Amino acid sequence: MADRYKMQDPRQQYPEPPFPKQPQPAPGLAKKLEPPADHGEDSYEGSGKLSGRKALITGGDSGIGRAVAIAFAGEGADVAISHLPEEQPDADEVIALIEKAGRKGISLPGDVSEESDARDLPGRAAEELGGLDILIVNAGHQKFFESFEKLTSDDFDTTMRTNLYALFWMTQEAAKIMPAGGSIVTTASTQAYDPSASILHYAATKAGIVAFTKGLSSELIEKGIRVNAVAPGPIWSPLNPSGGSPQEKVEKFGGWSTFGRPGQPVELAPVYVLLASQEGSYITGEVYGVTGGAGIA
Repeated sequence: MADRYKMQDPRQQYPEPPFPKQPQPAPGLAKKLEPPADHGEDSYEGSGKLSGRKALITGGDSGIGRAVAIAFAGEGADVAISHLPEEQPDADEVIALIEKAGRKGISLPGDVSEESDARDLPGRAAEELGGLDILIVNAGHQKFFESFEKLTSDDFDTTMRTNLYALFWMTQEAAKIMPAGGSIVTTASTQAYDPSASILHYAATKAGIVAFTKGLSSELIEKGIRVNAVAPGPIWSPLNPSGGSPQEKVEKFGGWSTFGRPGQPVELAPVYVLLASQEGSYITGEVYGVTGGAGIA
């Protein structure tokens, strides 16, 4: 049994700050994180909950998306991951881990902030995997600004296109091909409920994701497709060291949570598995918080 399944004090289960400063150029790579993040590479144990399913995960190369890809493969799903071309080194590692689990892994490089790329993804995944049952919309853009007046229109636009427009484009196309029993899971944030001034544009997209998810769930249940969201708190991933937060905050990252540490990507994976699997058959239009005690109210 992996150590993470043994009873232990959750406050000391994973590393706590201080962490070293570790600036990376955006979008950042998981392999450069110090300490390394736990995506479940050696710790996630599946039990066949997604046997035979076909899943597309955006931002599947690192962070939460990587952990979900590993968990889904461990649960018996074939998995396609989308990512930026410059994230290929991380993506290659994820594909190798999916294949190690005995499942088919597909890498789909592109830029979901471009409408053509985003709209093409569900069809490309379905063609490569032989169908599409699960869509995890996880790719996101976050860049901090020292003050509101320094927030640029260009970055505001990039954030909206990556986090909200891509959600609209992909779910609209996926809904055309997903069967009854399919599941869409979006990735919101505690920022939707408690926004930080330095990333107001990012927080606005996360609030939009909550509203979009709830509204879409009412529409797609008429097709037998469930739609839910996961709202993480501070999770250790390349998002923050690569421009999502100032390095001073990276050094203390997650220390303000009631656990005194950030969450690890693998700690969110079981929630995505629940929402994607038939065990979540009576769940739609919900937002599940994995926040380290911060809540989402």
